[in-house]
Formats: sequence, C-alpha cells, structure tokens
Amino acid sequence: MALGLDSRFDFSKAYWIVAGIGGGDPNDVSLGSAVWAEHVIDGDLAYEIDARQIPPSWSTGFVPLRRGTPYELPADDSHGESYTLNRSLAEWAFSLTKNLPLGDSEKIAKARARFAAFPQALRPPFVTLGDDMSSSTFWHGSKMEDWANAWTRYYTGGKGNYMVTAMEDSGSMQSLTFLASAGRVDLQRVLVLRTISNFDREPPGGGVAESLQSMVAGNYSAYMESLNAAYVVGDRVVRDIIEHWPEREVHIPAAQP
Repeated sequence: MALGLDSRFDFSKAYWIVAGIGGGDPNDVSLGSAVWAEHVIDGDLAYEIDARQIPPSWSTGFVPLRRGTPYELPADDSHGESYTLNRSLAEWAFSLTKNLPLGDSEKIAKARARFAAFPQALRPPFVTLGDDMSSSTFWHGSKMEDWANAWTRYYTGGKGNYMVTAMEDSGSMQSLTFLASAGRVDLQRVLVLRTISNFDREPPGGGVAESLQSMVAGNYSAYMESLNAAYVVGDRVVRDIIEHWPEREVHIPAAQP
C-alpha cells in the first residue's frame, strides 16, 4: 500500500507478480511444481465453532461470514473472501512457462513416492493453472484439504479447483484492490504464482500429527526446489514483459487460441 500510494511512481501500466511457496494438494500437483492462480480464496474470513461441537449434519465448523450454516447460498465475497484474477493473463503466463524444466531430486522423488495413490503427485515437477487458498493458519491434513477444496468451490461457484496454500496472497490482493479503487493500479495486470514446497496432507496410511511434526522446523520436502521454481517460472514472465515493454505497456498479453 505504501509503495502503491507513493506519488513518485506511476503504476497505472505496471504488472504485479506475487510469488511464494506453499503446500500442495497431491490430487493436482507434485513437489516442486508451480501453480499460476486463477482465484485467490481467503481461508480466514469466516465464523468458526470448535470441531468437537459441530452439529452432526455439518461437514465442517467453518461458516461463511453473514451466513448461518456451512456453504450456505448465495456465497458473498464482498468483504475480500475471494479474488478472481485475469484468466487470460494467467493462461498467457502458463503458456509461456509450461515447458520450463523445473528442478527435481532424489529427495523429492522419494517424498512423492509415498503418495502412490495420487498420479499427479508422482509426476516430476511441472507448471499448471489452479487456485490458491490463503490463510494465516498453517493447516494440515486430509480433512482440512477436503475443506479447502469445498471452500474454494463455494466461493467460485463450483468453477475453482484448490491446488496450493498461501499466507500473504489474500492480503496482497486486498491491497491491490484498494489501490485499483484509488486509480493507482490495474487489477487486470496482476499474477499470483505459488510453488509446492510440501504436500498439504499426510501420506496414505500415515498420521496427520506426525506429518505436521516433520515440518515444524521448516523441513519441507521440496523447500529449495520450490524456491528455485518460483524464480525460474516468474523470471520467464518478467523478462518477456520487459523485453516487449512497448507492446506490453499498451496491450495485456493473452494466450493464443
């Protein structure tokens, strides 16, 4: 916000790439992979009751703000619960980076082998399009993963597919939205990139607590590989924008049909 409001700069044609690492859904991604987000969903803005007091008919203790039951319709995201990015720009970024080689290693190959029931999780690192769940709580486990998928579908009208966790992205999008309302930035020029440092749940047959405990010191299965992937994938897009600035300044790129 401070940068965006600084009168010394003109951000009206600027592109923004918000990049970071996060936990991935093994149904969709593998360790070290990269996800260009089409939606950013806030996982914190909600009511919550303790799991031990959830009514038998409820699937979760999380309830949307201004609603009385989980997933009550219609969904209302008017207070920053979700953000929809420029799909054509995200698709362009994906088309530009989808064939980039991403770092792999014996360590992450061994880690992903524990997820034998998940074909996508067994793949070497790759680039894809998906959705991002942003929250300040570092949640973990297959039950929470089910919630993240359902929460994403709820706020995207069934169109979204949760793939990766985040912490800062909803805050970044809120700031950029305020700046857009003030005429300082163009929200159609925003990209969000998340790379997979760990899976968001326990391996099949494993314990959730043990899986979480293995990461409490930042011991993520693909920490360095995910950092490198964020750099390699993001750098490709940044360089293209800079190299073609006379065109990119005037026209927002889109994937070719």
